[in-house]
Amino acid sequence: MSIPFGSLAELLEGVEATKKRLEIIESVANFINTLATEELSAAVNMMVGRAFPKYSQKTLDVSWSTLIAVMGRISGGEWNRLFGEAMSKTGDIGTATKQVLEQTKTKRQLQLTQTQLTILEVHRALETIAQTKGKSSRIKKERLVTALISQATPLEAKYLIKIFTSEMRTGLQEGLMEQAVAQAFHVYLLRVQHVAMMVGDIGEVAEKLRTEGIEALEKAGFSVFRPVKLMLAQTSNSVQEALTEQGAGLAFEYKYDGARVQIHKQDGKVCIFSRRLSDVTESLPEVVAVAKQNIDAESAIIEGEVISLDSAGYPIAFQHLMRRFKRIRDIDSIANKIPLTLILFDILYLNGESLINKPYLRRRQILQETAGNIPLSQQIVTDQPRHAQAFLQEALAAGHEGLMAKKLDSPYTPGRRGKRWLKIKTILEPLDLVISAAEYGYGRRKDWLSDYYLSARDQASGEFLDIGKTFKGLTDAEMIDLTWRLKEIAIQETGHKVTVLPKIVVEVAYNEIQQSPKYKSQMALRFARITRIRDDKAPEDASTVGLVREIYERQFHNKGKYTNN
Repeated sequence: MSIPFGSLAELLEGVEATKKRLEIIESVANFINTLATEELSAAVNMMVGRAFPKYSQKTLDVSWSTLIAVMGRISGGEWNRLFGEAMSKTGDIGTATKQVLEQTKTKRQLQLTQTQLTILEVHRALETIAQTKGKSSRIKKERLVTALISQATPLEAKYLIKIFTSEMRTGLQEGLMEQAVAQAFHVYLLRVQHVAMMVGDIGEVAEKLRTEGIEALEKAGFSVFRPVKLMLAQTSNSVQEALTEQGAGLAFEYKYDGARVQIHKQDGKVCIFSRRLSDVTESLPEVVAVAKQNIDAESAIIEGEVISLDSAGYPIAFQHLMRRFKRIRDIDSIANKIPLTLILFDILYLNGESLINKPYLRRRQILQETAGNIPLSQQIVTDQPRHAQAFLQEALAAGHEGLMAKKLDSPYTPGRRGKRWLKIKTILEPLDLVISAAEYGYGRRKDWLSDYYLSARDQASGEFLDIGKTFKGLTDAEMIDLTWRLKEIAIQETGHKVTVLPKIVVEVAYNEIQQSPKYKSQMALRFARITRIRDDKAPEDASTVGLVREIYERQFHNKGKYTNN
């Protein structure tokens, strides 16, 4: 018999209540050991706030307005008032949902909840919702969501809402889940992490360990057409700092002002995945064609950057490039206006062999041999600061963002951010922040949400903490478009302020970071302005509060620091 979904909800309630990492790992590991094989992968993904594995192209496509309609029906029409009050007190949509349902229990609800929901029933319901497409799908999805949540207790509904909105925020992050899986199956953590990097789903790793034992870790590898998390870079302030940090010669490459892509090829078929691991193949037919014609491999997983150049050879604005990634109709028309150029910079897998543990320099050589006529990223290898600095100036003069500095012996570590790769820019590092709320403007902006609350991600809890506010940087057209997008994810409106689900990422420039008691983060941006909307990034890719504090401290390398002592 499948484990009750209520047991999973009770576990997460306990996780949310404790801040002790070891206790969280132990309780989750113990729970994993109670799960049947067929519910293991689904339960692991639900616990970290996902309906499906990270690599999956399945989406629930259930809007917040649909959830509001469902909850209004279930709670007897008092939803808006009670939810607003609960949100003001808790600041958490799951907890607010639970409180409203506890206040509005009816005989009908009590009868429905006599039959316990199970983990497998929830999983099957989520699968059915994701598969519901086409005409009248919104109405059908609403009925399915109503049927599911109507059977849930208030505590279960709390975590169902968190799964629907990807807003788990219990503190059970992916890294802790990897530790829990390692502990549950008595396997070294590094082995679990390595396989999770290649397989792309910690739930599947747990299932393999249950069904095949530790031997499964030896056999696990990449699957073509299953996207892999990207390797990430830390920031360096200068080429000199990068050379000092690494202590040896580095490969310096242009940091292109484009969109990162992952190209999968097998038996003549090509798929393109975005930075968010979404399948964008249909939107980029010329990239597909170039990859098919040039990549000399039976099977391969290759990384690159897609850029669009104007008639003078300079990269066009990022927001225009993003239009190509969203378009699936009239591609020929927009392709003429926004032509694409593909540039490759790494290879992870070739003809059945994983390359991620090979040194970067060797991977680059293999890529050169495999890429055909597709250009590779502009690169020099040097340990001389003046050569690297001159190369940086060339990149900037060509309209690109700066440089990447890569250790020659570095492996490729999917989903990890480390110092083996460094990004070098000449201005104070911009932040990728999430819009957590917005206010209506004044004058000609009175009908637009045009003053934005900017939040960074707390790594421990997953919560988004405000660090600033701005009305600067966007065009009128962008503000109008953003107003509609924000209204679709609005969860509370108080006066001029609209609180939203933290879904939209924006790149933010600023003059300085200051300490501030005004915000829970204790940090504030001075003269913040939005430089672009980052639709290629997910909320979990947002800059962390830890990074903000690190930049704050870094500011004082060249100036005094005031302390109120």
